[in-house]
Amino acid sequence: MSENKQFEDTEDYKESKKKSDKNSSKSSDGSLEKVITKKISPVVEEAIHKFLGVSIDELNQDISEKLLKSPLLDFDIDTSIPFKEAKKIFKRNFLRKMLRVSYGNISEVAKRIGVDRRSIHRIVKDAGIDVSRIREEMIRPYDIKQKAVSNLIEDVLDNYKTIIHPIKLENVYRNVDEVSKDIMDEIPIQEMSLKKAEYEFELAYFKKLLSEHDGNLSHMAKKIELRYETLLRKLKSLGLK
Repeated sequence: MSENKQFEDTEDYKESKKKSDKNSSKSSDGSLEKVITKKISPVVEEAIHKFLGVSIDELNQDISEKLLKSPLLDFDIDTSIPFKEAKKIFKRNFLRKMLRVSYGNISEVAKRIGVDRRSIHRIVKDAGIDVSRIREEMIRPYDIKQKAVSNLIEDVLDNYKTIIHPIKLENVYRNVDEVSKDIMDEIPIQEMSLKKAEYEFELAYFKKLLSEHDGNLSHMAKKIELRYETLLRKLKSLGLK
C-alpha cells in the first residue's frame, strides 16, 4: 500500500476531505463574488465590530476582497532578490502550505492545484520540502486555514495604524484568532491552482517593482536580473504595460 493511500484511509484525512468537498460545493452554487457580497461582508463587519467598537466600510471591504482570492495565497514580496529566485521561494512556500492542508498527500495536492503528481514530486525535491515531517505533524487543515485568515486580517489592519485609535486596534490584534474563527465558520475557503497562484504573485511582485523604480524598466531589469525584452513581455502579459 502506498503512503498516499495509507493517509487517505485515516479518519482525519477523510474528515478533511469531507469539509473540502463541502466548501467546493458551496462555491459551485454561485460565484464566490456573490458569496462575498451577500454573506462574507456582513460576517467580516460583525466580527471586526465586536472588538473594534465601530464599523469602517473601507476596512471591511479590504478584508472581504482579500478573502475573494484565497487566504492560503499568503506571500511576502521581496524585490531585493532576482525575480526567478523570488518566484522559486514563493512556489516552495505555497506548495508547503498546500501539502500541510492535505496532510502531506501529494495526490490530493496535485488535484487541488491542477498539477500532475510527477511535477509535485519534482518541485518537492528541488525545494527540499520534508513531506514525511509534514505527515508526522498532522496539523489540522482547519487550523492552518484559520491562521492564514488571521494573517490576512493582520496585514490589512497594518494599513490602518494611522487611522484607527491604537487601543482599539490593539484590541482587534489581540483577538484576531477569534475574528478569523468567526469568519472561517461562515465562509468557504477557495482553492487556488498553482498557475493562478503564480499569476497573483507575479502581479504583486511587478506592481511593487514598478512603484519602487518609478516605471524605469532599464533599472528594473538590471535589479531583478532579467533581460529588458523579457521584462517587457512579462509586464505586457500581466497587463501592466
